[in-house]
Amino acid sequence: MLNPTQLDEAYKQFMGNLMECVHDGVTRINLQFLHDRGILALIQDDTAEPDDLTQYFHVIESVEKVTLFNEQFVVWIVPKMDSEQPVTYVLIALNHPEKPHLEIVFLTEGVYNTPRYVLKVLQHYLVDMLETEETVTLFEKGQ
Repeated sequence: MLNPTQLDEAYKQFMGNLMECVHDGVTRINLQFLHDRGILALIQDDTAEPDDLTQYFHVIESVEKVTLFNEQFVVWIVPKMDSEQPVTYVLIALNHPEKPHLEIVFLTEGVYNTPRYVLKVLQHYLVDMLETEETVTLFEKGQ
């Protein structure tokens, strides 16, 4: 597993070239996004999930960001001010032994810039990435 210094170096590289590093650009979280992916219903259902993936991470907090990491993922949660409005960038990378590989970046702002929304969207993406990795692995084993 990568050490905290390596994770910080990867973060700086990604943030320095964000638009070049992320394949699909930065996804802005809005009502339509939440509705289309069924996240809005999950947020309205106030029951906590015991298997919430966001519970299984090591955490490093700094003034600039919060870094979550485990064997599979590295997540950076970065609060910023954008035109005098608080926003939160979330970068999700696969944790490869040599260095993380950035996969998804999303941005929350306005009424969606709360820990509840950030964590639900993060959980949605992590589950989606796990399912995709599982499908790719099954496909590769089948060949």
